[in-house]
Amino acid sequence: MSTSETPRYGSIIWTDLTVPQAETIRDFYAGVVGWTFAPVSMGNYADFQMNAPATGEAVAGICHTRGVNAGLPPQWLVYISVEDIDACAKRCRNLGGTIVIEPRPMGVHGRFCVIKDPAGAVAALFSPSKITASETTGQP
Repeated sequence: MSTSETPRYGSIIWTDLTVPQAETIRDFYAGVVGWTFAPVSMGNYADFQMNAPATGEAVAGICHTRGVNAGLPPQWLVYISVEDIDACAKRCRNLGGTIVIEPRPMGVHGRFCVIKDPAGAVAALFSPSKITASETTGQP
């Protein structure tokens, strides 16, 4: 996702997979679809930005089930861009959903939360920071 563009609220802007053995799954997708990867520092460990083979463009993330990702199920998690993360989390609850991860900062990129809809499907909501939306590029 290029966050230097105007945010496309309501659009799926990123996808992560969070798993206990991120290196193994990183290598699996590198072998299956040809993705290359780059480490993304998470402090005392690294998650992985997965890149398209032809362009090197960041297309997805593969993350460890720890830190901010502790407790996430091992499934592809889509990030949906929203303007007001707190209002969306409140509406989620009001409409019968649950909050898996409460709204919180995602570094300088913005804020995110993880919700579960009434059918049990999980998605992340992401609200870009003003700095991210106007001055940087990369993943959420």
